Amino acid sequence: MIITEMKIIMEQTRAKFIKSLLVGATSVPLVLEACKKDSGGAGSSSGTSGSSSSSSSSSGSCTVTNSETDGPYPLYTSRGSSLVRTDITESTQTGIPLSITLTILNTHNSCAAFSGVVVDIWHCNKDGYYSGYANQSGYLGTKDYTGETWLRGRQTTDSNGQVKFTSIYPGWYVGRMTHIHVQVYIAANSSNEGSSNSILTTQIAFPDDITQAVYKTSLYSAHGENTLTFATDNVFSDGTANEMSTVTANSSTGGYDLSLSIYAAG
Repeated sequence: MIITEMKIIMEQTRAKFIKSLLVGATSVPLVLEACKKDSGGAGSSSGTSGSSSSSSSSSGSCTVTNSETDGPYPLYTSRGSSLVRTDITESTQTGIPLSITLTILNTHNSCAAFSGVVVDIWHCNKDGYYSGYANQSGYLGTKDYTGETWLRGRQTTDSNGQVKFTSIYPGWYVGRMTHIHVQVYIAANSSNEGSSNSILTTQIAFPDDITQAVYKTSLYSAHGENTLTFATDNVFSDGTANEMSTVTANSSTGGYDLSLSIYAAG
């Protein structure tokens, strides 16, 4: 069922791209409110023919990626060795597979690969809830996931400045566009978790055309589609140019591959 739906999604995305070539349509950055905005810049997303992918526009400059809020569910008290892992689903979270590759680049070294830094990521499940917190409201009612750590992970960048995670496509909750939280630490400071000790706290945005197609699939449709736009999202409303990920359909997994280069000041 999921593989068939993915094929439909790929065909829909190809059709959108062809239409954009014929009519000269351009994508407009979208976004609502829920979390406090720290800083940012203007941006856009675009579709890619034949691969069901969308990516951010490139400024070609070596500048730090936008800093964003770490809230509302960073869970600093549970980031020990148990979260050093590639697969962050804990085999408990269902959803369309998402393979994540992040490349960290050092703006203090001509944007060379930033090896040996610690990268934490976390995001909500397909229903819009986070692990580790109680009293979370949502379409399934108020949930308590205290003591759980699914969809949270930590890796140290390799010689190419990369970390990889296996997860699921995030769901959504009221007030926010689909996103993943990211924090980057110098290894020596990684045991002192907190936004004040990180060298960058940011968020990853998703191309809205792919997100809406995912939310029509059987695994996500019960929650419905998010009617929010980037223009009204309190984090992404000033643009997503250096936070918009490239998301490409993966026929082998029946899911997607996500990649993004993140620029941090070492």
